Amino acid sequence: MTPPPDLTDKDALIAALLGRLEARDAVIVKLQARVAELEAKLSHPGKGPGNSSVPPSQGHKPSGPGGSKPKGKPHRGAHRALHPNPTRKLTVAAVACGCGADVSAVAQSAQHTYDCVEIPPIKPDVTQVTLQGGLCPCCGKRFKAVAPVGLQPGSPFGPNLCALIIYLRSVQAIPINRLRDIVFDMVGLEISEGAIVNILKASRRAFAAQTARFKQDLMAGTVIASDETGMRVGKKNRWLWVFHHGLTAVFLGNQSRAKVVVDEFLGEWRPDYWVSDRYGGQLGWAVKDHQYCLAHLIRDVQYAIDKGDAILAPKLRRLLADACAIGRRREKLSDATLCAYERKLDNRLDAIMALTPTTDAGAALRKMFKKIRAHLFVFVTNREISPTNNGSERAVRPCTVYRKVTNGFRAEWAAELYADVRAAVETGRRRSVRAIDAIRITLAGVPIPLPA
Repeated sequence: MTPPPDLTDKDALIAALLGRLEARDAVIVKLQARVAELEAKLSHPGKGPGNSSVPPSQGHKPSGPGGSKPKGKPHRGAHRALHPNPTRKLTVAAVACGCGADVSAVAQSAQHTYDCVEIPPIKPDVTQVTLQGGLCPCCGKRFKAVAPVGLQPGSPFGPNLCALIIYLRSVQAIPINRLRDIVFDMVGLEISEGAIVNILKASRRAFAAQTARFKQDLMAGTVIASDETGMRVGKKNRWLWVFHHGLTAVFLGNQSRAKVVVDEFLGEWRPDYWVSDRYGGQLGWAVKDHQYCLAHLIRDVQYAIDKGDAILAPKLRRLLADACAIGRRREKLSDATLCAYERKLDNRLDAIMALTPTTDAGAALRKMFKKIRAHLFVFVTNREISPTNNGSERAVRPCTVYRKVTNGFRAEWAAELYADVRAAVETGRRRSVRAIDAIRITLAGVPIPLPA
């Protein structure tokens, strides 16, 4: 410790005071540097799901108070709807009234109808086939009976069981060792992991053929939307692509992220319109025009707002939100009204682009929108085009969940099979076909039907 100054020595008191002033000034300088550092962090916010293309799974939400929130809009309770096609119907007539009187001869009508739902015990249906034969008395050669149709020798597992295996593995992301246990516990069937792998491998041809049909359906239209997400194959980082529109979706697994993937998929054919984000591998394929995803752009605009732009970004955010609202109402609007809305949106964008931002974030945003403004409102007058690429995001979301659960694939064929299964399941969903039924239909070699 510094000894106290001599109070009788004037020079010592002045020196001690100056020393303390210098120490105080050093602390002030240190605190000012810390404040500047914190202010710099506030003026340069990080990118997250709300202001960039960072997925929600990688975002970090701040901690909040615990407990559940009160119900916002209380509503009356609802009951389960009656099954449209019950297995059987049972009508029960009253025999006696509550007072004890006999009412069996009284005319009665329905008073209460309800369902009792149950599933039968699940057990394997095993048909053991014996092909008889013998020695021909005519030619002396041995003969054997011909196997019945559908019961030929080979794999002992039927199409329904194979469909269940593929569904649990590819849709519900059940690991193969647990899948073996589930089949035994639920169905009562012993099956090895190798048999499960053989079932998956044997289905590759059927799913590849179904994907080829989807590709033909997709190329019969004029619009394609696309996106991609990462996948792990062996020890490599690969990509899973989706190309879709309307009632059809095609997935390509075990791919790179390069433009050559799209080139190989399209071949010589080109669609009239394309919907995607601004990733370069998805640009330049449309014959007529390209629609950029406005949801991605809204997040980019939000990032500029977070960085302090108060001139350009708020107006652009409002403009894009209004454009998306018009896209949701197009079914109720006439073609003339949509043309008028498109002109108004362009005029509003002209006025916003005439503004002079005062921040670097605003200037960068203005420069970007000048380059892409021709691809912002293509959807307004074209009812087949969506203002956002959310359809692609929804299509690849199960693939992202599958990747997080399973950590990817060990073999390339497994990644390619998964992409084909996802194509069948996603297309089936869009055509009102359950996932397990879409798998059954594919294994039967039949196209998935369009909705009636």
